[in-house]
Amino acid sequence: MLGADRRSGIEQQEARLAWRLILPALVTILLVALFPLLWTLWESLHLHDLRMPWLGKPFIGVDNYVEAFRDPRFWSSLGHTGFFAVTSVGLELIIGLGLALALNRAFRGRGLVRAAVLIPWAIPTVVSALLWRFMFEGESGIVNTVLVSLGVLREPVVWFIQPVAAWVPVILADVWKTTPFVALLLLAGLQNIDASLYEAARIDGASAWRQFRHVTLPLLKPAILVALIFRTLDAFRVFDLIYALTGGGPGTSTEPIALYTFNALLQNLQFGYGSALSIIVFVVTFSLAILYIRFLGAELTGAKR
Repeated sequence: MLGADRRSGIEQQEARLAWRLILPALVTILLVALFPLLWTLWESLHLHDLRMPWLGKPFIGVDNYVEAFRDPRFWSSLGHTGFFAVTSVGLELIIGLGLALALNRAFRGRGLVRAAVLIPWAIPTVVSALLWRFMFEGESGIVNTVLVSLGVLREPVVWFIQPVAAWVPVILADVWKTTPFVALLLLAGLQNIDASLYEAARIDGASAWRQFRHVTLPLLKPAILVALIFRTLDAFRVFDLIYALTGGGPGTSTEPIALYTFNALLQNLQFGYGSALSIIVFVVTFSLAILYIRFLGAELTGAKR
């Protein structure tokens, strides 16, 4: 009995020590993350327009949210964000998987090649956006010159004044910059696969395709899901790349939801409406994260079983 009481006292002391150790981190999270979120939520419930300061900040409830859901530009920017996320993340997963499979092979100079592949990811987003804008700029740009000389195009295309064509440099710039990150995550997953599984599959007469389908893909699924989570959330919050590359144009044909929120909040000075848009973006990204984490947890549990 005394031994049980003593163990209970030690456990309580350890619990109190644990709370004292994590308290600074919890306070930091509350100040850095939770307080700005609650302040933004409070702002979203008020009519706060710096263009009309004489109105003050009257409480209007969910009117800002109703206005957003009634605004065609909001739904258009949300659709642009979804299209960008699906297209860019899909291409990055496919190309990143190919790069990871290639880098996982043993060859001379593999370390140098791996370092070179990561260069686009290390370049700042704005710099890479300006680089791609320079290549696609004007009828005499590098891309037009190459495509016309190869016979792919009959005449130069003015990429940034056509709503559909403007998406081409946007998608390519994001894929070029972020695919190395996806490849790095998938390469880490590939290196955790036991080589003896491939040896057993070869002994059983499995072809390279069957090995990839029945050994590599199932065991690589957790790494693929992790890459999918990170890249989808990043793609849904895309701002700097499109802001520097197209500015959301021509018109609003490439405007994502983050850029629309920026325009409402800091250019049009509609703090209440812009705060409501920020909360909507947070809710959507948080819901995506929860969905992916639940799916990832189920997959990992199934893999362990």
